[in-house]
Amino acid sequence: VNLIRDQNNQHSGFIGVFKDLSDIREATKQVNFLTSHDPLTRLPNRILLADRLQQAIDIAQHTGQRLAVLLLNLDRLQKVNDSMGHSAGDDLLKEMAARLLTKLNPSDTLARLGSDEFVIVLPEAGDTEAIMRSAQRLMRGVARPCTIHGQELSVTASIGISLYPLDGTTPNDLLKAADTALLHAKEKERNTFCFFTAGMNNHAREWLKTAHQLRAALANDELCLHYQPQICLRTGLVCGMEALVRWQHPQRGLVLPGEFIPVAEEAGLIGAIGEWVLHTACHQNKAWQEAGLPAVPVAVNVSARQVTSGELEATIRSALSASGLEPTYLEIELTESTMLHDTESTLFQISALRELGVQVSLDDFGTGFSSLGYLSRFTLDKLKIDQSFVRQLNTDRKSAAIIQATVALAHGLGMRILAEGVETVDQLDYLRSAGCDEVQGFYFSRAVPIANMARMLAQPQRLPVPVPRMRKKS
Repeated sequence: VNLIRDQNNQHSGFIGVFKDLSDIREATKQVNFLTSHDPLTRLPNRILLADRLQQAIDIAQHTGQRLAVLLLNLDRLQKVNDSMGHSAGDDLLKEMAARLLTKLNPSDTLARLGSDEFVIVLPEAGDTEAIMRSAQRLMRGVARPCTIHGQELSVTASIGISLYPLDGTTPNDLLKAADTALLHAKEKERNTFCFFTAGMNNHAREWLKTAHQLRAALANDELCLHYQPQICLRTGLVCGMEALVRWQHPQRGLVLPGEFIPVAEEAGLIGAIGEWVLHTACHQNKAWQEAGLPAVPVAVNVSARQVTSGELEATIRSALSASGLEPTYLEIELTESTMLHDTESTLFQISALRELGVQVSLDDFGTGFSSLGYLSRFTLDKLKIDQSFVRQLNTDRKSAAIIQATVALAHGLGMRILAEGVETVDQLDYLRSAGCDEVQGFYFSRAVPIANMARMLAQPQRLPVPVPRMRKKS
């Protein structure tokens, strides 16, 4: 910049030369981006991945959390390149990158190493089953058909998994371990995942085996229902029953739901199982009524996925219509987490069910996200106190206080209250004095097969409900 002076040597202006640097800055920014990102998918490349992975390792070392590295390989990309050209393959890679991103949490990292390989870093991986569920979600996301250049394509993915600190303590070690695991997955069978550590692999194989056998169980009619009676504290009579699914495994015998329902949920089988339970429970209850046994409601647990699918009402209408059971003799049990997920849709479905005449109860109350806010919005028939509060009645005053408050809350909102897990006479005495309407638990009966439940319904006498004992004055 030069200063201009007039004839009197006074300052009169400037002469300057300026240059627009925005193009240079943008070009520099783009160069910097491309040094750390894949130009095709815009995902982090190997350089940025190493930095992100090292940061995740440092955090995991400090917090003690488990870190997982998943190496994902697309199984049929080369065939797409060969048959449709590399431009189609590039578009497929961009589609897969976008899909994988939707399956991850904000704290996770997705990177592309090149060709058909992606790396996923899960800094808060959780336990082995949580990692397996993550792998399943990623594989399902890839396997969904897509349209590329006007043609529908389906590809699958194989995944190798390594864990910090079990399989390595550096980015390079973890990537090598994941690569070894990926080779095993592709050698065994594509469209699967494999852990680097043998013990983890054994667990994963058992999980996949269970999922496969569970599909066969549905086809081979290996599932059955047991029923646990619910007792009215005013009369001592059976006033309802809860239907609980069991798996009559050909080799393992009777398998309880805690062992296979989580697998069913992640394997996409929970909808089919839930539909089977609803139809079977309705048919059985109608059969008992036609045999002249007392008519009482049957309660069926409904999973969150059955609710979020939006097909719950249709499924229940189908079960009632096929069985001829009156809606008032069916009770649907929902969990708190289900109530809080997609609230408007859940509210609509609950209202529709109650208009139909079906009873709706809230299961395991107090163990999840209890909120007076949603209780005031949803119209329910019953609250079920979780057995953990009943179990601690004699050792934890807080549990007793929670039960009393829950009873008052339920009655104030016009709902009945049922306590689960009753095993002793002391628990029964307290629940009666607290104002509970109904109870269920081992004190009266475990969940029993059809014939046993029929005998309980047929008993003209009351089940043994002790009279409250006189307590000694202190």
